[in-house]
Amino acid sequence: MSIQLLDPPDNEHLASPLDVHPESESAEAAKTRAEERADVVADYLPSNLNWSNVDWVVVVWMAAMHIGALAAPFFFTWKAFGAAIVLHWLTCSIGICLGYHRFLAHRSLKLVTPVRLAINLCGVLSGEGSPLMWAATHRIHHAKSDHEGDPHSPLVGAWWSHLYWLFVYHDKKHSEALYRQYAPDLAADPVLQFFEKTYGYILFGSAIAMYLIGGWPLLLWGCCARMVFAYHSTWFVNSATHLWGYRNYETTDQSRNLWWVAILAYGEGWHNNHHAHPATARAGHKWWEFDPTWYAIKTLRAFGLAYDVNDRIPGKA
Repeated sequence: MSIQLLDPPDNEHLASPLDVHPESESAEAAKTRAEERADVVADYLPSNLNWSNVDWVVVVWMAAMHIGALAAPFFFTWKAFGAAIVLHWLTCSIGICLGYHRFLAHRSLKLVTPVRLAINLCGVLSGEGSPLMWAATHRIHHAKSDHEGDPHSPLVGAWWSHLYWLFVYHDKKHSEALYRQYAPDLAADPVLQFFEKTYGYILFGSAIAMYLIGGWPLLLWGCCARMVFAYHSTWFVNSATHLWGYRNYETTDQSRNLWWVAILAYGEGWHNNHHAHPATARAGHKWWEFDPTWYAIKTLRAFGLAYDVNDRIPGKA
């Protein structure tokens, strides 16, 4: 069975708060939306990465984090190292894997408001972008996976998918169109609007706070080293799991299940499973496919903090 996955999961037919009812729309308006969607996707083509269109804020931030990570061993303390481990789990597994990915991008579960706030904050502290930007971009990945317009397909190049695609500059106009087309169900959420406006302040503020609390050791370990390891853990999902591994399902892309990425990325390495059944909150479909993020979701559900969890496992994997 070949599973087709060429449309954004679960949000393709959701109306934007700014949209009128479909039955009252003109053909011209529909064409405008189609054209805007095509323009949004075209913004992710590799040809857009040139010296006149580099996002230097991202480049400088990434360089600073990697330099800090290289310096971290010279400022080692067990407290700082322990903080890095805890923060890596909170930001990478809880913030990105659970919050940005399974909760926001795919709507695989619902969370009570205090937990929703806390988990989105963990995602912001990961330094991987605002919740809206991450979720909407990920939906494009599913809509165009390994086809033209995929923001980070390794078929373009391994380094493109792993890192270089992040260096393309996107202006505010692009972001607004991206949210209208790929995250209309999320864009009106006041919680996500708050994090969209405060993302940079929170991220830079967290780095300053770490220095004030623990000096250079906490800054270099709790911020730089932790963040760099989380970055590459996530980026390996974009690159390695579309190049190597095994497949439980036949899909229209090159997604693979790769055990070592699943370990590094808290279960996200079972990527072929996910691309075949993106709405399912559990990435591991076989008993031995270890998925720590799924265990976190189960724990939240047990305490009534998560509900309407899609825990369906396909009948045949």
